[in-house]
Amino acid sequence: MGTVFAASAVPRASLAPRSFAEIDGFAGEDHLEAFRIFAQQAAAILERRLPLRPARAASPALSAVFSAALAEPVRTQEAARRFFEEYFEAFAVAPTPGFVTGYYEPVVAGALAPSAQFTAPILARPDDLVTLPQGAGLPGRPELSAARRRSDQTLAPYPERAEIEAHADQFQPLVWLEDPVEVFLVQVQGSARVMLPDGRQIRLVYAGRNGWPYTSVGCILIERGEIAASEMGLAALKAWVRQHGQSPGEAGAALLRANKSYVFFAIDSNLREADGALGGAGVSLTALRSIAVDRAIWSYGLPFWLDGELPWKGDEPTPFSRLMIAQDTGSAILGPARADIFFGSGAAAGERAGAVRHACEFVVLLPKAPA
Repeated sequence: MGTVFAASAVPRASLAPRSFAEIDGFAGEDHLEAFRIFAQQAAAILERRLPLRPARAASPALSAVFSAALAEPVRTQEAARRFFEEYFEAFAVAPTPGFVTGYYEPVVAGALAPSAQFTAPILARPDDLVTLPQGAGLPGRPELSAARRRSDQTLAPYPERAEIEAHADQFQPLVWLEDPVEVFLVQVQGSARVMLPDGRQIRLVYAGRNGWPYTSVGCILIERGEIAASEMGLAALKAWVRQHGQSPGEAGAALLRANKSYVFFAIDSNLREADGALGGAGVSLTALRSIAVDRAIWSYGLPFWLDGELPWKGDEPTPFSRLMIAQDTGSAILGPARADIFFGSGAAAGERAGAVRHACEFVVLLPKAPA
């Protein structure tokens, strides 16, 4: 009965049972590190810590496993592996193979006031922005996930990127960055560290978006033949936008505005420098252990086994087989066999993350039926 129960708990995914013995590399994994991250996420969910972006609610069975993770003394690799194998069942996720990308926390220069060097604002969440219930949409506009509350309390589509940028003086700026493409890439990653001229550091965390669907401007450039797919990355994208101009009417600005989605931020003064970026689940992310998943399908805290050939160590793809924990989400992360791998903070992490657009096998660990 356990396998039937677990598979039926995710009606939007096509799942095939797998034994742990069939998963190449699972026996030699660092289960203790994966368990530590799983337990941190379990504690946050059981404490009802508010997520930045709500996901599919944890099932009673998953909540029971969260409680077990906090109650059991798991201090060795053997105990951690036994925990995952005793409390979960493994399922290959279709379509096969799935697809993974990478993301990171940028570290950028900025200032608390505009200047000749810092001209592009990061904006705070506006008071009139209403995040709609997951899957709801506006009447007649199911593609929108947020709305503007007007003075008469009715809801209307929130302005898209072009209009927000054109009227940025009507919003509250948090900090100023070098140019619009720098702001854009911070929005794509969903978090950032901003280094101020006096040496202080500001941590930006996701605070909401205008609700318009995300469009990949990198894919637009590839489709146009402007940049080869093999050469596309963060550095190439930034260079193209800057070379083609970021003022209204110029090609660089027009490209960025093709993505109507716009992300707002907040400053988090509680994150320590050693902490990772804050994920959608409201927990600091761990490099090469945390993934973003489709929040309409999966619950935060679920373990996934990813297996593929990725350029995660250098320019050439090498085997990547790891137990990952779902702790984040993103507007471009859609479908059951789709994930974004968190690579950490800074330029080196960004270089590695930007190179990952690869096929990957997905195995999800779902909780067994309660006894």
